[in-house]
Amino acid sequence: MFRKHLATTLTVLLAVGIGYVGVSYLFFPAATAPQFGMAVWPEGDAATFLVTKGARDLASGLVPLALLLTGQRRALGWVLTIWTLVPLSDAALILSTGGSTVTALAVHGVTALALLVTGVLLLTETRGVPAPVAAGRPELAGRRG
Repeated sequence: MFRKHLATTLTVLLAVGIGYVGVSYLFFPAATAPQFGMAVWPEGDAATFLVTKGARDLASGLVPLALLLTGQRRALGWVLTIWTLVPLSDAALILSTGGSTVTALAVHGVTALALLVTGVLLLTETRGVPAPVAAGRPELAGRRG
C-alpha cells in the first residue's frame, strides 16, 4: 500500500510541478525562460516559442491527473515512463547548446529520474483482489481490479 501512495503522491507532484511551469511560460515567459537552462533564448517573433512550450507543459501536467482521476494507473505508468524522454531531450538540448550543465542535470535529469521511478512504481503495482474477498464471493474470484 505504501508503494501505491508513493506513486500517487509522486504523480501529483510531477503533474502539478510541470503544470505550474506551463502556466508560468504562458503568463510570464521572459521571467521563466532563464530557469530552463538555455544559454540564449529566442527574441522578438521567435519568442512565441515560449507560449508553445507553456502549452506543452500545461498539457503534460493535465494528462497524468486525468489518468489518475479516472483510475487508469497502468496507462499512467506507461505515459510517465515514456515521458522520461522529454526532460532527457531538454537536458541534451541544453548541454548541446552551451547552456547550464547544472540546470540540465539538476532540473531535467532529476525530473527524468522522477518520471521513470514513478512510472515503474505504477507499472509494477499489484492489481489483484485480496484472497479473502475473492474466496467469500465467487463472482469476484476471477476479477482483477
